Amino acid sequence: MIKIKLPTDSLPFLREMDSRLVSYNIEMTEVTGGTFWKLYTPGQIEGREEVPQLADLSQMGSLLEMFPPADLQDQRALDLAKALGPAYIRVSGSWATTTYYDLDGRTNGKVPEGFHSILTRDQWDRLLDFVKYADGKLLISPANCDGVRNPDGTWNPGQLKLLLDYSRDYGVPVSAVEFMNEPNTTILGGTPSNYTAEDFSRDQDLCFRFLKENYPEVLTVGPCSSGEKFSPYVGYHNLSVIPSEDLLEGCKEQADVYSYHMYNCFSERGAFLGIHWPGDKALSEEYLGIPWEAACYYKKLRDQYCPGAQMWVTESGDAGCGGNTWASTFLDVIRSADELGRFCTVTDGVIFHNTFMASDYGYLDFETHLPRPNYWLVLLWNQLMGAKVYDSGQEIREGFHCYVHSRKDGKKGYAYMIVNNSSLEAALVELPCKSTVYALTADYLRSPKLLLNGKPLELTGTAQLPPLEGKMQEAGTLSLAPASVTFLVLEES
Repeated sequence: MIKIKLPTDSLPFLREMDSRLVSYNIEMTEVTGGTFWKLYTPGQIEGREEVPQLADLSQMGSLLEMFPPADLQDQRALDLAKALGPAYIRVSGSWATTTYYDLDGRTNGKVPEGFHSILTRDQWDRLLDFVKYADGKLLISPANCDGVRNPDGTWNPGQLKLLLDYSRDYGVPVSAVEFMNEPNTTILGGTPSNYTAEDFSRDQDLCFRFLKENYPEVLTVGPCSSGEKFSPYVGYHNLSVIPSEDLLEGCKEQADVYSYHMYNCFSERGAFLGIHWPGDKALSEEYLGIPWEAACYYKKLRDQYCPGAQMWVTESGDAGCGGNTWASTFLDVIRSADELGRFCTVTDGVIFHNTFMASDYGYLDFETHLPRPNYWLVLLWNQLMGAKVYDSGQEIREGFHCYVHSRKDGKKGYAYMIVNNSSLEAALVELPCKSTVYALTADYLRSPKLLLNGKPLELTGTAQLPPLEGKMQEAGTLSLAPASVTFLVLEES
């Protein structure tokens, strides 16, 4: 059993995080309606039923199903988004690469040649209303398909200009533009056939120059890479992936923000694409360490190609292809908490959870809009963990991952988040002073319910959030349960 005494001396200051550190995605297919990842059955979520395995990419369509547009006007969803506090909201995904912006109704519902889907004015209005209500800042990825090519094959900014101008005039301006979604896996993204790294570099330069000349207030973000094999534990097997260095080497316009995507692995249904981790490894040091490895890997590229820029993880989740079977359960809370904590020790920036309310990794259930365990985690993080990050002085080891920030309320003292990733043993912490304890546990690892200090977290009435109340603990020994995330708000000693 691990026994730790929390330090009482002043801790070394590391950095100050963006106030919108905890952000999220609303996929373009959620806005327009369209195909997205099939939902798992209750038996698959509980681990009682096998998930069918695919043989190759030709069968990938069987993993998807048609969904109507997400109900962005639902008051419960709106209030839960607002409760998270200020955030960036990214509208992108592969669907966005081939979407036509029909803001004047001229298509009469017929998809123009070179595109695969249509965004209507009403749909975009609802999205902008959502962003405004939630105190969001908007990040978008413009279309980059056959329908937006000039005669010489280069990218044309006309569609992007239309969306930027409309959003600004509506009162919800676009704050940031990421040229396209996952350009290093173009076979999945809808770009013109045989789209190369050189094509991407040329077109991203065109986009960024257009923005800097006409919309200088808009942040440029890229390259939005995904699926790279930066460690033995991740990466595609059956798809060729363009290295980020190849995308960036030819770029002349430096991005304001360096971006990448972070999925710990592929889900059970996407295991044919690359490495999959089973649920019994979800608490292991190797699995939990993957986002940290990624942050360190991309930080080096950021420093080389975008020195001085923030680093944004513009999609983050437990697994590509819609999440693992346990993405909607307590088991994924351990990973989510640890990723947030470790990212802040590496760099400043923002993490966009994928998604807000689509597929199994959504913060909310798509149909009911009820919060899943990860929603409660980030709600509590935003309530307790301040922007200033400190060095805990504690090594990462099984049973004790310790992260320290300032208090969110601005008072003196520290806010700790301690992840006990041991499924068997408690950890003992010697508190140096009076503290408020917020312990997150569950009755079992794949539980859809999260417990705060032993009490279920759930809405009251139809949409009211309960108070997230801690319990006072005097100085002395505190036991942290196996498989738990515990926030400790320490009073000044």
